[in-house]
Amino acid sequence: MTPKVQSILSYIGILWLVAYFGGKEERNDLSRYHLKQGLGLLVASLIFNILVVILLTLIPSLATILSYSGIIFLILMILGIIAAANEAKKPLPVIGKLFEGKFEFIDK
Repeated sequence: MTPKVQSILSYIGILWLVAYFGGKEERNDLSRYHLKQGLGLLVASLIFNILVVILLTLIPSLATILSYSGIIFLILMILGIIAAANEAKKPLPVIGKLFEGKFEFIDK
């Protein structure tokens, strides 16, 4: 698996595992960067979804507003895939800078 393919797959949820385990021997700096950004996006979206479920349990009238909030993570995923396809080290808007120094296990 090429580093470019790893970078693209790292933004697609469960395929992050395929990108991580599938190309360890061909990993370069760009693919490591996008693996960190993709994992950060996955973690952020999981935490956000847990918070949405809690909020909907407490305040069911927010269902219409919160049902569209998942589109934000879809847009972030698409922006990450575009950056990976262009082979650019560009952080995700809003949350990307949070994950640049994290997830050291990816560097090994």
